[in-house]
Amino acid sequence: MGEVRTEITLVNIEDQGVANRGYMPQDQVRRLTVNAVVDTSAWTLIINEETREKLGLRVEEISETIVAGGGTVLSRITEYVEVRWKDRKTACEAVVLPGEEDILLGAYSLEGMDLMIHPRRQEVTGAHGDKIRNVVK
Repeated sequence: MGEVRTEITLVNIEDQGVANRGYMPQDQVRRLTVNAVVDTSAWTLIINEETREKLGLRVEEISETIVAGGGTVLSRITEYVEVRWKDRKTACEAVVLPGEEDILLGAYSLEGMDLMIHPRRQEVTGAHGDKIRNVVK
């Protein structure tokens, strides 16, 4: 399977909450639209320091993260960020990896928006068509 990319918008949830309560104009909510690599082996959203700064995300903790090839790096885990894809959205922590160039859209975010990679078309699509379906057991 080749590299699959898709356009997503990342939104600072705290800003959005303040704007929803009328204390900030909507156009001041920090958001960023990016062309992300869809990476089903990444458990969550992976961003770089530049993206974290642009969104104004606070670092909640420092963690050791296993990277491709089996090595580990110290990464920073941010507060929750909203991830939007077309008419769908979810919220998740973001892992800030040092030196990462691409934004990686991981499995947790895909599941939260009921998305999958269509194997033949090599694109992101709804796992259950156009209708979002979340299953709770």
